[in-house]
Amino acid sequence: MIGLPAGTKIWLAAGVTDMRAGMNGLAAKAQTALAEDPFSGHVFLFRGRRGDMIKVLWWSGDGLCLLAKRLERGRFVWPQADSGSVALTQAQLSMLLEGIDWRRPERTWRPTSAL
Repeated sequence: MIGLPAGTKIWLAAGVTDMRAGMNGLAAKAQTALAEDPFSGHVFLFRGRRGDMIKVLWWSGDGLCLLAKRLERGRFVWPQADSGSVALTQAQLSMLLEGIDWRRPERTWRPTSAL
């Protein structure tokens, strides 16, 4: 995972996105549909129709970065809404990228005795 600067917001775009879109198309979607500045240094996540692929758009300060990931099994967990955005924490982003349900992560079992 790329270390993001402190204060970086992570926006998940609800609904589906045409995965044929590149940097410019996704930047335009962030600006129009999400009403956010794609050159703000924040991270924007987009999911395809099948749910097994996401694209991550991030302005690093001197250029746009585009990361694509396709799961070999399963689907990325996404909100049911058709439009709008959801803010994630960096921990939730890490879980999402690993295919874990970031909405309700299960905590590890807590021991009751040290004996």
